[in-house]
Amino acid sequence: MQSPICTMLGIEFPLLAFSHCRDVVVAVSKAGGMGVFGAASLPPERLEEELAWIDAHIGGKPYGVDLIVPNSFAGKGESGSELPPIPAEHKAFVADLLGKHGVDDGSHTLPATGGGLGENMREEGAAKLLEIAFRHPIKLIANALGVPPPLMLELGKRHGVPVAALVGTRDHALAQVRAGVDILVVAGGEAGGHCGEVATMVLVPEVAAAVEAVGAHTPILAAGGIVTGRQMAAAMAMGAHGAWTGSVWLTTAEAETNPVVKEKMLAASSRDTVRSKSRTGKPSRQLRSPWTDAWEAEGAPKPLPMPLQSLVSEPALRKVDKLSEGGHEGARTLATYWVGQGVGLMNEAMGAGQVVQEFKEDWIAACDRLNGFIGD
Repeated sequence: MQSPICTMLGIEFPLLAFSHCRDVVVAVSKAGGMGVFGAASLPPERLEEELAWIDAHIGGKPYGVDLIVPNSFAGKGESGSELPPIPAEHKAFVADLLGKHGVDDGSHTLPATGGGLGENMREEGAAKLLEIAFRHPIKLIANALGVPPPLMLELGKRHGVPVAALVGTRDHALAQVRAGVDILVVAGGEAGGHCGEVATMVLVPEVAAAVEAVGAHTPILAAGGIVTGRQMAAAMAMGAHGAWTGSVWLTTAEAETNPVVKEKMLAASSRDTVRSKSRTGKPSRQLRSPWTDAWEAEGAPKPLPMPLQSLVSEPALRKVDKLSEGGHEGARTLATYWVGQGVGLMNEAMGAGQVVQEFKEDWIAACDRLNGFIGD
């Protein structure tokens, strides 16, 4: 395909798959797209293990790595790795919520402080991950939640690896262009995980026009609710050069998603998601459940700033996942995960490579349909 994304990344089809699962990354890259490994939560030694495994199984195909180095979060700029303590109100709220669903058996505890869990979001922690990532033959490095740190941009240029950045507004996109990023991932509010308020159908052409107006030629990957080839074709008709996807891979055979959550996703409609700060402290879209409803209810504590809110939510949700897989009904009810509004179109479980093939076929069919509207 004649897309600058394909040329820049050395891939056949401009479909990028963000996933925390190394098996998905490998399968997508082997099928002609590009897998991008989400590494933000991994300690350095685990990242080394995961990337070494990918190198050994991907057959030389291109892949990328995604990190989160936000421009603002609790404790940013402060020395040391300790974060402020978690308020007693939030601990009590979580304990009560779990208890109402019979989940808390007395063994669930929250850390008194953040400890080193926010280290990967600090520049020094991110630097360790970047050092490891660039030891491997990655073909893309991506940053979420703000302009990439100078070190990421510098290492990208030094190693000839394009740097991508996620944006949710026109102004954010122009700031990234000025910073010198190589690819804009333009994510609409339909997206799973962290997202803004502007819909993909509005944001993609808005950013494309703005980039063109300043004389830039930065390629655009559309993101947000895209789970089919026809949606990808529509985004490219609006000015994108390809698609960045995440949610659609969560129900694939390779994905390590909790099977209970997979079942929920396959049965969900596009209305069964909610955009909330309750999981990370920044707005992110996730599958609605009594867990998300409780945080949005009147009287619920205000979510803490990133990364403190994750220290409240993640230990509890890990326990919920574990118990739900064992058949615990209260945990099954609470179980949730990040997913976009495109979940309403995710109705069949299949392999990641098959998903890529479906994208290709659906994309071609959509282009043929559009061409059919052009008269002789």
